[in-house]
Amino acid sequence: MPRIFCQDHPDVLELAAEVLDAHPGAVLLDRSPFFPGGGGQLADKGSIEWSGGIIRVTRIQADSGGLWHEFEGSAEPHSSVLAKVDPDFRHLMCELHTLAHVANSIVYRDFDGALLTGAQLAEDGTFRVDFDLSGGDAERLRQLDGPINDVIRADYEIRTHSMPWAKAEAEPGTFRSKTVSPPPQEDGTVRIVEIAGLDRQACGGTHLRSTGQARLVKILKVDNKGRQNRRIRVGFARSL
Repeated sequence: MPRIFCQDHPDVLELAAEVLDAHPGAVLLDRSPFFPGGGGQLADKGSIEWSGGIIRVTRIQADSGGLWHEFEGSAEPHSSVLAKVDPDFRHLMCELHTLAHVANSIVYRDFDGALLTGAQLAEDGTFRVDFDLSGGDAERLRQLDGPINDVIRADYEIRTHSMPWAKAEAEPGTFRSKTVSPPPQEDGTVRIVEIAGLDRQACGGTHLRSTGQARLVKILKVDNKGRQNRRIRVGFARSL
């Protein structure tokens, strides 16, 4: 798939672009700062400004041609536009996605390489991660906020790089999901997100620059979702 602009330029939240195609309710841009969603992360919110006004982006659809920005109404933006990502929502998604990786890395390390079976970030500032685990681990999972918060306080650097797909596939733990993995880029590589000293795995989403930029968390709930599936719901611990 084509490389997403925000993966290489995560701090660029406003971008001048040209309209490649448009129809009522959607516009295709030659480049875009928006993250389209995926891997449990919600798509960016934001707007598009052009000579005809301002429209709020309601959905992002990716295809082989690029990113289609959908909106309500019948406007058809044309020529040059300014695409603007909502900075607060992007930061929230970066924070939650980073925290989900921290939780994932600790479970993978401390629970015999347990694989991820699902993940979802939520607009209310919570997230859930599901793992292929037996029922006897529930109490240990309820205490995960301790080691997660230790990682936050340690303020580990987070960086990204690309790796050949075959090499990533050969390294245990690089692909952490039991059922899905990020698609390869057009050049045959996969994007790697690394929390220095803690974790390295394939991921296409957006993240903080370091774990210390995240707020402390607490475990909200641990559920059994089937014989081998354990769901952990995590939220911010505002009182800590």
